[in-house]
Parts: sequence; C-alpha cells; structure tokens
Amino acid sequence: MKKNILIIGGSHGIGLEVIRNLSKDHQIFAACRTSEHLETLPVTYQKFNVLEDDPSSLNLPEKIDGFVYCPGSINLKPFKLLGEKDFRNDMEINFLGLTKVLSAVMPRMAQGSAMVFYSTVAVQTGMPFHSSIAAAKGAVEGFARALAAEYAPKIRVNVIAPSLTDTPLAAKLLNNDGKRDKMAERHPLKSVGTPADMAKLTTFLLSDDSQWITGQILKVDGGISALNIN
Repeated sequence: MKKNILIIGGSHGIGLEVIRNLSKDHQIFAACRTSEHLETLPVTYQKFNVLEDDPSSLNLPEKIDGFVYCPGSINLKPFKLLGEKDFRNDMEINFLGLTKVLSAVMPRMAQGSAMVFYSTVAVQTGMPFHSSIAAAKGAVEGFARALAAEYAPKIRVNVIAPSLTDTPLAAKLLNNDGKRDKMAERHPLKSVGTPADMAKLTTFLLSDDSQWITGQILKVDGGISALNIN
C-alpha cells in the first residue's frame, strides 16, 4: 500500500538514503533546508529550517502514515570546554526541534502509522567528549518511549541509535584514511556505519512488517555497545 511519509531533513546523509529507499513505493514529503540531491527523486520538497521556520507553514498531506526526523549534530568537546550555548544548541536541533514539528504533525498521523527518530550509541554507553550530544539524544529516547506509550496502539514510535556513521555530519572525524581506519578499528565489525545501514532499518520500522515493534531503542553500531573484544 502506498503511504504518505514525511521526512524532516533529507538532502544529505541518512535522510537522503531513506528517501531513496522509500520513494520507489511511497509518496515522500521532504522538508529540509535545501533540495540538493533531491532534484532527480520523485519527492514533494518544501524548504524548511527546523531552527527558524514555523511548522504550521508546512504544506502537509491530510493523512501521514510515516514520519522521520533527521536533523542532528555532532559536537564533541571535553565538558570543561562546553558552555551553556553548546548544550542549548544541541538540545534545540535534536530534541526541541522535533517536539516543535510534532505539534503540527500529530493531528495528521493515521491509525497504524509509525515514527522513527535518531539517537546515538553514546546515550546508553558512556563515551568521553559526548556530554552535550548524549544529553540531547537522551531526551529524544525518553520522549520517544513516553510518546509510544501515550499513542499506542494508533502510532508506533521507535528510535535508531547509531555509532559513527559516514555522513557529512561526521566528515571531520573521517576526513582521511588514518582517521577512518582508527574509527573502524574501535568497532568489533571493523568498519564505520553507512547511511544505507540506518536507512534499511528505518524503512523496516516504517513498514507493516514491524507492526509489533514500538517504544524501542535499536542500536546499529557495529557491536561497539555490546561487545568488548579489543
């Protein structure tokens, strides 16, 4: 069955890969800052900046069957170098932006619909220099579980928690072979994640094949959170 799926942020990285996966079979509405890389895809694009624009301005379909929130940040610093502005900025884009958009989206979510948000493996596995982003994504995880409970059985809500993924957001961490090899070596599967890894699971969680899954934090992390083999 063809579904209406709204993706916030989809011109790069995981969001773009999700659109590539889903646009073959579903009607995709992409609300993001730029249409870069979307011109050749069968999507309905709307220019939208989650930090600046009012979600009520979005031209949304009457019924939404799937919702994906992609905006995020990677702000890795020692705690002593982080200020209130850092914590506030990470919270704004990762969590508060999500809640702001959902205020406009929730009335349109259909019976049996699904939502997918993104977190980080650093929420449930403590990692140095991740205090700001882990705090913001921790809010996303707690919010998702509460939302899943509140809206069951009408809407399923799940979260994907990746480890380092090869996206433009992570470019500074993977911008040469030495860094890439070092980051890959940290993971039991000896590689970093790809947008396709996250998009495949996102596609599954939006599909009817996952109709008995909700309130879950699903780790896609090359084994780093569960296996200690180094």
